[in-house]
Amino acid sequence: MPTLPPERPALPAPRTPPARRVAESFGVDPERYDRTRPRYPDALVEAVVTAAPGPDVLDVGIGTGIAARQFRAAGCTVLGVDADARMVDWARRHGHEVEEAAFEAWDPDGRSFDAVISGQTWHWVDPVAGAAKAAEALRPRGLLAVFWNDGRPPRDLAGAFAEVYERLAPKSPATRLWTVDGEKGYAALCARAADGMRATGAFGKTEVRRFAWEQAYTRDEWLDQLPTTGGHTGLPPALSARLAAEVGAAVDAAGGAFTMRYTTLVVTAARRGPGDRG
Repeated sequence: MPTLPPERPALPAPRTPPARRVAESFGVDPERYDRTRPRYPDALVEAVVTAAPGPDVLDVGIGTGIAARQFRAAGCTVLGVDADARMVDWARRHGHEVEEAAFEAWDPDGRSFDAVISGQTWHWVDPVAGAAKAAEALRPRGLLAVFWNDGRPPRDLAGAFAEVYERLAPKSPATRLWTVDGEKGYAALCARAADGMRATGAFGKTEVRRFAWEQAYTRDEWLDQLPTTGGHTGLPPALSARLAAEVGAAVDAAGGAFTMRYTTLVVTAARRGPGDRG
């Protein structure tokens, strides 16, 4: 499922008002967000936990705690940071320890962590200021790992989705999710994150890894998650309803269900420790 900001591959500056409005729109319905958004492959979680020097994790943009739950299940202790008060409240009520702040302005207050993670969020964080803050919060050789799910339905269905969006909402950011090159967009996200890590001078070599997996969706499951995506949260209700009806009809025409092929991309770098060379 596409999750990129509307402009690809050029990314919106995280502090402009339009980008901030989109970033803060995901808390409109936290329960639906938590119920319907895709998780992350266990292999990714295992890779991060194995590479980190210990189990203490800071989750940037914790949201409803989707990634945090997976890392807790892997034996980690997780502290979350999120700028959206509605997400913070929901996550706290469901057992997560969360502090409300934009990450660039968050105060570690002398605390340190073995890993800083960020799922579906780092494109809203200034890449240099965010990496510098992560370095401040990481122990020597601690790992910064930022990741995104890039989802692709079958080609014919993707084409049907694009036709619906171009006809009903040609100027909507939601339409760009189906009409631009998503592979280039995610490559740009990864490059931007890696450049930010390198710019701090605090990290060693950056690495990009990919984890392939699949998830099946029925028509109703796909329509249930649709309002939680960045291109849809700000659409007028009448337009959202028309899009849902025609997207649903497209899924019905494809047999009422389909399999989404996901690639989870992760950019990692370890904070330099004593004696590490540049």
